[in-house]
Amino acid sequence: MRRVFSPRLLLTITLLFGTLPAGLAQKTVTASHPRLVGYFPQWGLYDDQPYLVKNLISPGGHAPLVDQINYAQGFVTNGRCSVADPNADLNFSFSAQQSVNGIADSPAHPFRGHLHQLQLLKQRYPHLRILISLEGRASDFAFDARPENRESFVASCIDTFIKGHLAPGIDAPNLFDGIDLDWEFPREPDAANFLALLQEFRRQMSAVRPELRLTIATGPSPHMYPGTDVAAVAALVDQVGLMTYDFIGPWSDTTGLIAPLSAPEQFEGGTVARSVSAWHNAGVPTDKLLMGVPFYAYGWHQVPEDGHGLFQEGTGIHGDRPYGYIQTLMDHSTVYRDPASQAPWLFDGDVFWTYEDPISVAHKANFVRDQGLGGLMIWELGEDNNDAALLRAAHQGLSSTPPGVGISERSKSIGASP
Repeated sequence: MRRVFSPRLLLTITLLFGTLPAGLAQKTVTASHPRLVGYFPQWGLYDDQPYLVKNLISPGGHAPLVDQINYAQGFVTNGRCSVADPNADLNFSFSAQQSVNGIADSPAHPFRGHLHQLQLLKQRYPHLRILISLEGRASDFAFDARPENRESFVASCIDTFIKGHLAPGIDAPNLFDGIDLDWEFPREPDAANFLALLQEFRRQMSAVRPELRLTIATGPSPHMYPGTDVAAVAALVDQVGLMTYDFIGPWSDTTGLIAPLSAPEQFEGGTVARSVSAWHNAGVPTDKLLMGVPFYAYGWHQVPEDGHGLFQEGTGIHGDRPYGYIQTLMDHSTVYRDPASQAPWLFDGDVFWTYEDPISVAHKANFVRDQGLGGLMIWELGEDNNDAALLRAAHQGLSSTPPGVGISERSKSIGASP
C-alpha cells in the first residue's frame, strides 16, 4: 500500500501539482457520513506489542472505531489470488485476553488467526464492512489483467475471498464485503487492461452479491496513470483511496512535511488539497475520494537549527517510525506547527521528525467534511499509539464538528502563508 516514490517521480509530482489550485474547483454530491477506512496490518501480529483486531473496539464496546477495514493483504501471484500469510490469517491461536469475544482459540478449531477475529468482530458489529486489499508487484497485476488471464484471475479472487474458500476445510463466505485493488502503478500500455480488469471485477462481484464494494488505492496524482480514463474508472468503483503521503521522506536531502494539507511557506511541492483537486478535476466525484493519512513518521539528523529544522539539509534516517515512538521523544524535543496546514514537526536541535498528530488529523477530518469527500483512509492502523489517539481524532472529527483538540504536547506555531 505504501511505497517510497523515487526522487525523479516525486519531482514529476511536484511539477504537476505546482499548477493545480489548492482547493476543490467545485463540489459534487456531499457525503452525509464520511467513512473512516483503516488498513489493518497483517504483519502487526509479529510486533513486540502485537496489533490485534480487538484494538479496533472503542471503550465500552459500543462500536468499532472505523466504518470499514481494508485487510492488508491478499497476495496476487502466478495469475491467482491467495492468502498471503496462513499463520497470521488462519492458524494463529489468540488467547482469551487477545480475542474479540474473550474466548481463547482452540488449536483444534480449523479457523483461527486474524481472519477469524475479523469474523467475530463483524458478528458483533454487523454494519462494519471488511474488504480484502489485493497487493502485489506491478508486473503481476499487468500479467493478471491481460485479456487471456483476466477472467480466471478475477474468478480466483472471488472464490477465495468473496465466496470464502480460504483453505481446505476453512470457509467464510460472508467475511469480506468487497475488494480493494492496489496496483502501483499501471503503465501507459496497461491502461486499457487496468480499466478492463476493474470491469471484470465489477461484473463477477455483482453476479455474486450486487452490494459488494470495489475500491482502488491510487497515487497522489492522476498523472501517475498515463492513458487511463479516470472518469471511466471512477464510474466502476465505490471509493478511490488517495495515498496522499510521502510527499517527502528520508530519500530527500532536505527536511519537509510528510503530508501537508495545504502549502506552508517556502513549500511549492505537492499537498493533500492539490491531490484531491487533481483527482476531482480528472473525473472522480468528491464523495468517492478518500483522503489518505499516514500514521507513521520520517526523520533526519544532523539538521541545522535554522527555521527550527524545517526545509533544512539533513541526513535521512532509514525507515519510518510509528506515532507511538514519536511521543516518546517529546520530553526532549519541541513540537512546532505550520498554521497553514496544521502539520506538526518535532525538532531537538539536531533530529527532525515529520508526522501527524491529533490536531493535524482533526484538521484533515474537517476538510473532508467541508469538501464533501468520501472519508479518510488510514495507513496503517497498527502505527498509532496504545491509546489510538490518531484514530480517535479521526473518528471524532468525521462523526461531528470537532471542538478544539486539546493535547498535552508543548507546541509552537510558526508563521506561514496560507
